[in-house]
Amino acid sequence: MIAIVDYGVGNVASVANACKQLGYETILTDKKEEFEQATHIILPGVGSYRAAMEEIERRNLRDLLLDLASRKPFIGICVGMQLLFEKGLEHGETEGLGLLPGTVARIETEHLLPHIGWNALEVSDNFPEYSNHQGEHVYFVHSYQAYTPAAYIVASTEYGTQIPAIVQKGTICGIQFHPEKSEKVGQLLLQSVFESSQQSVRKEESK
Repeated sequence: MIAIVDYGVGNVASVANACKQLGYETILTDKKEEFEQATHIILPGVGSYRAAMEEIERRNLRDLLLDLASRKPFIGICVGMQLLFEKGLEHGETEGLGLLPGTVARIETEHLLPHIGWNALEVSDNFPEYSNHQGEHVYFVHSYQAYTPAAYIVASTEYGTQIPAIVQKGTICGIQFHPEKSEKVGQLLLQSVFESSQQSVRKEESK
């Protein structure tokens, strides 16, 4: 079962539908006992970094999310991906969850913002399990991006600059684009993220 974090923001219905089309049962929740029953946790998000983080703090979810991320595959989508990093600079500096190193700041490009539309993925050689997604097009809507070491960037896209599209550190994954709006390719990428994060769990358990 996939547990989707309920914190009052996010494209929740469409994310749940994408999971269901892959054959997963989903639950929208903010309750620890329901999270415990899940195999994966999804943190969705739309809107601003600051507003999303303020809702997490207001609902006293930070410590619970950090605990879950230490034990289960944890996937952030769109703004949910951005919250995985140490801080965001949208509407002033805001402390994030700090699960991945880096800062979220405005995209430095000569192109128009927000970045809206379909862009091709460039998959890093460091993540061969994603190699079958090289060159696939996915749908983006954002003005801010993660600035993080290359070691954590699974795939990037070009928009007058290189933008991380998928990031990963062990069982923690982030997706900047909208998989639920990226048609069949988005579904298959979401499946790849689920599988890769689950493989990381098995590696940790076997140590």
